[in-house]
Amino acid sequence: MNGQENVVLCAAACVLLCSLLKKKRRKKPRCWVRPLLQRRNEETNKFLEEIKIDPLSGFKNFTRISCQDFELLVNATSPFIAKQDTNYRKCVPVSIRLAITLRYLATGDSFASLMFLFKVSKELIARIVPETCKALISVLKENIKMPNTSEEWMILERQFDHLWNFPHCIGAMDGKHVVIQAPSNTGSDFFNYKGDFSIVLLAQVDANYKFTYVDVGCKGRISDGGVFKNTGFYANLQQGKLNLPEPYPLPGRNNPIPHVIVADDAFALDINLMKPYPGQHDKRSKERIFNYRFSRARRIVENVFGIMSGVFRVLRKPILLAPEKTQLITLTCCYLHNFLITQKSSSQLYTSAGCFDTENQITHCTIDGSWRRDAGMANLLPLRHVGRRPPGDAKNIREEFAHYFQTDIGMVPWQETLA
Repeated sequence: MNGQENVVLCAAACVLLCSLLKKKRRKKPRCWVRPLLQRRNEETNKFLEEIKIDPLSGFKNFTRISCQDFELLVNATSPFIAKQDTNYRKCVPVSIRLAITLRYLATGDSFASLMFLFKVSKELIARIVPETCKALISVLKENIKMPNTSEEWMILERQFDHLWNFPHCIGAMDGKHVVIQAPSNTGSDFFNYKGDFSIVLLAQVDANYKFTYVDVGCKGRISDGGVFKNTGFYANLQQGKLNLPEPYPLPGRNNPIPHVIVADDAFALDINLMKPYPGQHDKRSKERIFNYRFSRARRIVENVFGIMSGVFRVLRKPILLAPEKTQLITLTCCYLHNFLITQKSSSQLYTSAGCFDTENQITHCTIDGSWRRDAGMANLLPLRHVGRRPPGDAKNIREEFAHYFQTDIGMVPWQETLA
């Protein structure tokens, strides 16, 4: 055997030895759940049970919802979000999934912060929140409904006339830019006039502070007049598919006028969309009186946005999610608003005394609601006011309202003092 063969044998022996050593060296097993999160179900369930029996309503403050309504939503969403245990780990229960989502909506905390609170990984929370929001929208879809018949529209009209002295009004409309982080690969699509990235929340409300129509997701760069014109609601309104009541005269007047929606200067004046007279006007003039009566009806939608952003504080800061997920978050807040405002067990917390604008019963001066003293609305940006040339028919309808508010039938005793 020569020296060359010895070298070959030695090399082969080394390779064989290394392969044997590798087989004996076992890889350290990877844990399926972090040690911090291993007891998440037990500890989190215990925490939720403790705050449920808190005499200071700790659970309502924590989730913005009563225990009874929480259990109602748990049972309703369970078919959509319930998961099965596996051989490796237990699933996150429906109650914890719902609590995580409600806490996120109530605070806007980061997923990392919620991870330490609920003992659930932030990666899983990032999947839980959108999934639970979809489930909530599905089970609460009946809470935001637009009237389908002229009789249902007339119910809204009578409410505005009775509560806010504005006849022929079927809703108050407004829009807000919901600030988001800059989406990747979208250029300036979501870049709005304020220099932020946003999607638009457009909504109509009734006289009782409830949403009747919501549209979310329009890109922030789109002109504010185009936001409304891009909705199905506008198309149906223009085509006469909403089954609105037939026009008829105001009390004591002769000219038939259609039913209208009240909105601010961000929208274009139209036959079914009223906006205030622009500019400054003399005290007690018909324009100034109209603007005062108009503002009493339109401030309903301002109050709705203010209360909703005060309770669901995720809307008070830039939402660090993709536009599609931000749309789900915003829609869920709107559906929960209508749900909570009608539930007796939760409405006292949601609409506490002094939260809405009110009027002094003697002087009828406006008393600002508590939401107006909160800086949280800074992240719900108003739509941009753009001057537009209105059609002549719409101007005539506004004039008819203005003259009616000066008649003995249409006036309210305090309007000349406060206008």
